[in-house]
Amino acid sequence: MTDSSPQQPNAEVRRTNSGAGRVLVAVYGIFALAATARASVQLLTKFDQAPLAYLLSALSGVVYVVATITLARGTRASRRVALVAIIIELIGVISVGTLSIVDPEAFPRATVWSWYGIGYGFVPLVLPIFGLAWLWHTRPTAPARVEGHS
Repeated sequence: MTDSSPQQPNAEVRRTNSGAGRVLVAVYGIFALAATARASVQLLTKFDQAPLAYLLSALSGVVYVVATITLARGTRASRRVALVAIIIELIGVISVGTLSIVDPEAFPRATVWSWYGIGYGFVPLVLPIFGLAWLWHTRPTAPARVEGHS
């Protein structure tokens, strides 16, 4: 019986969707649902009141959806997409959080990332930090070199 997946001696395979990663995927999934639902209602019913804020909430929802799916898949390609999504998320929450404090008139209505996610218990601020830490923790390790082979 042959296995089609290449096995490397001493290589450790750590998946983003196992162990504590399941909790991370679940939290991202909850935020994907919450942010997307909130933004959808806001865009459909109140877009003229605060278009920037509501579009940013929609962007956050898309980022959470992408992070959820890619962390749940756990493949090499999905890890790369998850990394990009989570970096965008971190930049977004820090930028929007700072701007919402420095220039409150720019955000007459709150976004998911306003005041660093205060409306969601600051989870939007800490979630990308945990996401990046989990990606780092589960990064593929290099196989040990076997003596006599280069």
